[in-house]
Amino acid sequence: MKPVYRVMLISFLCLLLTLLSLGVGEVSLSPAETCHYLYLALTSPEGSGMVEQDVLQFIRLPHLVLSFFIGAGLAVCGAVMQAVMKNPLADPYLLGISSGASLGAVLAIALGIGMIGSFDGIGAAAFLGAGLVSLLILLISSISGKGEGLTLLLAGFALNAACSAAVSFFVTVVADTSKTRSIQFWMMGNIRADSWMAIGILAILVTAGCFYFFSQRRILDLMLMGDDLSLTMGQKLSTYRKVYIAVMALLVGAVVYMSGMIGFVGLIIPHGVRLLVGSSHGRLLPLAALTGGTFLCWADILGRNAISGLELPVGVMAALAGSPFFLWMLISRKQVRR
Repeated sequence: MKPVYRVMLISFLCLLLTLLSLGVGEVSLSPAETCHYLYLALTSPEGSGMVEQDVLQFIRLPHLVLSFFIGAGLAVCGAVMQAVMKNPLADPYLLGISSGASLGAVLAIALGIGMIGSFDGIGAAAFLGAGLVSLLILLISSISGKGEGLTLLLAGFALNAACSAAVSFFVTVVADTSKTRSIQFWMMGNIRADSWMAIGILAILVTAGCFYFFSQRRILDLMLMGDDLSLTMGQKLSTYRKVYIAVMALLVGAVVYMSGMIGFVGLIIPHGVRLLVGSSHGRLLPLAALTGGTFLCWADILGRNAISGLELPVGVMAALAGSPFFLWMLISRKQVRR
């Protein structure tokens, strides 16, 4: 099958699966009913009083939209990270950016910082944590004299370990049960569709970030070739790496604020899509966004419906699906080297 047809087929399947996910739950809806109630939800935002429409409109639809954009953002950041690192096993958490965002949010919770007037202190702390970790990574790479993938990789490992240790410290020392529960929320990953305004802001940020990285697809393709070859073509990649890390910090900070820590999406989705359509970022990035969004939608649905009366965190479901795939990648890479 030609790549263009494969892209079209995968895109259609992702959109179809995302739409069908609205009908899954305790109140089961057929595809026809899902389309009918979705149309009613879009044409009558105040609701109709029908249980099926209200469940779809006020519970499932916000969760679907939010989880889709969270998954899309993580998958695109993962694809970009793998190009920046020149490592197919890299993901947004590898550099410690998400751990920094989570640490900022956890620190705000531990200190009791919530709403400051109309300003969300926890959200600001998540952005600040992601930004500080990104600045430290860029500073370390600048001091080393090169912005190469290996330098960024090692710096990210160290900062990720430090942030994770700090989060564990706060979990240990915080005595307030409600604060501990909130911290666990950030660590395990949960989709919280509180308001359409917050969902809309995240959607705008993720969409803008995806379009920006898509516009950089040729530079990302050059990164896969290596710095030396790119220099012969007149491109110095270290500057681009720093800009991309800064943009990823913004996206990951927003995602962590809305969902906490969700792993493996940025790892398995880009790698899986790359196996289907190749490494060209012109095809990889759009499909990674669609596939990542669809994957997290279904992970959220399975977490809420797999066990009756119990809601499993979406981060747990993503890890359950992602860890076997990660092990398979490690084994297959080892066999290829042999």
